[in-house]
Amino acid sequence: MGQNGENTPIAFLGIGLMGLPMAEHLLEAGINLRVWNRTAAKAKPLGACGAHVAASAHDAVAGAKIVISMLSDGGAVFGLVQDPLVQSALREDALWIDMSSTRRDEAVGISKSLQTQKVEFIDAPVSGGTKGAADASLAIMVGAQTHNFERAKPVLKHLGNPVHVGGVGSGQLAKLANQLIVALTIGAVAEAVLLLEKGGADAGAVRDALKGGFADSVVLQQHGRRMSERDFEPGGLSRLQLKDLENVLIQARETGIELPMTMSIRDRFDHYVKAMGGGEKDHSGLFEELLARN
Repeated sequence: MGQNGENTPIAFLGIGLMGLPMAEHLLEAGINLRVWNRTAAKAKPLGACGAHVAASAHDAVAGAKIVISMLSDGGAVFGLVQDPLVQSALREDALWIDMSSTRRDEAVGISKSLQTQKVEFIDAPVSGGTKGAADASLAIMVGAQTHNFERAKPVLKHLGNPVHVGGVGSGQLAKLANQLIVALTIGAVAEAVLLLEKGGADAGAVRDALKGGFADSVVLQQHGRRMSERDFEPGGLSRLQLKDLENVLIQARETGIELPMTMSIRDRFDHYVKAMGGGEKDHSGLFEELLARN
């Protein structure tokens, strides 16, 4: 019997760097979990933890009260939502929680598609990276009707701190704002680290000195260390950071505003991913793009 009060299964679609620890936390909470991943081998470890590893997405969602998707982009989510086999397997009273990073218009479109099947939808993208997923301390930005937020909250609390930020699509808008801030801060920290290194200062000691001040941040402490150590093993992939920045600029154009700093950092990530082959490295690897400039 799960902590959600019944044994009705929850489906989790997308077992990647983030999805794996998130699914593990739901299993630890006693939730009856069905998992599916396009590359089946990535989901297999969860079978040993008590999950039912489904052979297909429609097998995973069949009869599930809640469906959680943690996929690469909005197109991948749309692909599942519009799959006739998935559609036929969904319960009419199911709630689909999309925790992927997409655009606001994609979230609204997915919601409308599911409404035709009497399935409710919320967008609940996250921030915190693989460390936040592993620690169950993710910031979860939820766009939803109030009653659906209350329905999802007991499940989401096993993964981090869910906050209701508005109607459907607002979660994705909040995530775009988050990704904009993260990317610009990575760029600023990279320049600061290079300035310190070339000037002969101890970058690690400077990070300690800045703790608690206005310049302090998780990006400074975690990614500043990564830059100093040249450790760009992926936590947040650079290609996904680029995708999010492109989505920010699409939203900005639709809103009729100009974001010059975002345009600049997007161009730098584009060069790092496409010209320097950094797409599968951590987004703190933008430091390598700065080194190449110098």
